[in-house]
Amino acid sequence: MCMSCANLQDEARTPGMSRRSILAGIGGAAAAAGIAACSSSNTGSSSKTASATSTSAPATASAKLALVLLGTRAGPYVQGDRTGISTALLVDGHVYLIDCGQSSVWQYHRAGLKFADLKNIFITHLHSDHVADYNNFFMLGGSTDTRTTDGVSAPVQVYGPGPAGGLQPAFGGANPPVAQPENPTPGLAELTQRCNQAFAYSNNVLMRDTGLQDTGAIAVVHEIPLPNVGAGYTSPAPPTAPFPVMSDDRVRVTATLVPHGPVFPSFAFRFDTEYGAVTFSGDTTNSDNLVTLAHGSQLLVHEAINTEGGNLSATAQSHMTQSHTAVQQVGTIAAKADVAHLVLSHIADFGPTATIDPTQWTHWAQQGYTGQVTIGNDLQTITIR
Repeated sequence: MCMSCANLQDEARTPGMSRRSILAGIGGAAAAAGIAACSSSNTGSSSKTASATSTSAPATASAKLALVLLGTRAGPYVQGDRTGISTALLVDGHVYLIDCGQSSVWQYHRAGLKFADLKNIFITHLHSDHVADYNNFFMLGGSTDTRTTDGVSAPVQVYGPGPAGGLQPAFGGANPPVAQPENPTPGLAELTQRCNQAFAYSNNVLMRDTGLQDTGAIAVVHEIPLPNVGAGYTSPAPPTAPFPVMSDDRVRVTATLVPHGPVFPSFAFRFDTEYGAVTFSGDTTNSDNLVTLAHGSQLLVHEAINTEGGNLSATAQSHMTQSHTAVQQVGTIAAKADVAHLVLSHIADFGPTATIDPTQWTHWAQQGYTGQVTIGNDLQTITIR
């Protein structure tokens, strides 16, 4: 038994100790242990501009504009040494979270970020690998006495897709069943509501047993309205000029529609700050909409896959490239967008070793591009200012 746990047990036996104070002690001990256990990973970058990369989360403490790659894996697969896609953008110490992939709550904690600083979440699209931990930020991150222990507290403004409105025909002429046929394409607001309903019992018991907050009331969901460009589930990403999402006294966020196979809507986001602009591609194949949105950004976070040398059939490879961007092509996209620094995240290799080689990937990503390239790793920090 660790000494901190033994001390907590002794305190629990002390008359007058409340459940809330006991939970606060447990939460504080767990936080200290988790932060101490932070690990580092290698970076794959070529230094051509002033952006600094680090695997030490405290490097963000004095940064005015920084990025923490919480998870960098593409897809929902539970394999490899990477966790699900999620990125924290820090502006003057305030956290703007983009996507909530598998294990992102734990990665957020491991990165040394404060849950109390999280007030805005942005969801690019509703594939499971982008929202697997979404509700956990509220249900787990908010299950603390926020007066004494770091935790997510209301309100957290959440921005993301509304309902798709329909489903495209299945790939390859298949005829799969329709899940939840009464409403098969819910948007982010209903997804949030259904999560709250599913965990209502746990939430109700914890509020009554420990006096904790109503975690189902933390998220304030904004389904992003789309411009009138003829977009829909049959035409997911027609030519679209950047359109506003939100703004506060630190950032102005704009978005565009990007082509990600049959998914609708699928967003790319741009964050403009007084220290520079950062654009996130979301999941996308080659997209002129994205180039327009990202133009002149200091940093572009872009997804990528490699199929070179793999054993995918021609049909499977064609299908992949309708939803994703080949790593050999991202440099050209970055050059067209005139961005200073290209960071690859949400990455997967379907080559013969199924392993991301940072040197090879950097070489591929630099094709047609002379700026800085970073092959992202989990818990990697990039300081912009």
